[in-house]
Amino acid sequence: MSRTATRTKARAAARLAAVQALYQHEMEGTAIPVLLHEFHQHRLGATIEDVEFAEADVDFFDDVVRGAAARLGEIDLAIERRLAAGWTLPRLDKPMKAILRAGTYELLARADVPTGAAISEYVDVAHAFYEKRESGFVNGLLDAIAKDVRAG
Repeated sequence: MSRTATRTKARAAARLAAVQALYQHEMEGTAIPVLLHEFHQHRLGATIEDVEFAEADVDFFDDVVRGAAARLGEIDLAIERRLAAGWTLPRLDKPMKAILRAGTYELLARADVPTGAAISEYVDVAHAFYEKRESGFVNGLLDAIAKDVRAG
């Protein structure tokens, strides 16, 4: 496997883990440092119940989790601006909020990640949790947010 493909796979694993960590943070209120430690020790690259988790880009995972938590107000505002009339963030289920928050953080803070790559990766994450309709929702919403927060 090429170095670029390995990095891409490691980042994809980091994104999925970041969404899981943000979900756990919202569900249980686990402090971010504790959550990061738990994922570093027991989840990233681990084998759980005979399922081997891919090696993740740990620095990228840490940045997405820490950054999304630190900029939560700004991120939620960016998401709410693009929700359809009558929809609010609390109306979305928690896994969807975690996906949108992680994706929005990348669009806001990770200029090194191309817009299309960030959106596509979170659409792929959405496929792990949802059917096609919800993945389309993630695509459309993150695309609209990208137009708001990225020039060009």
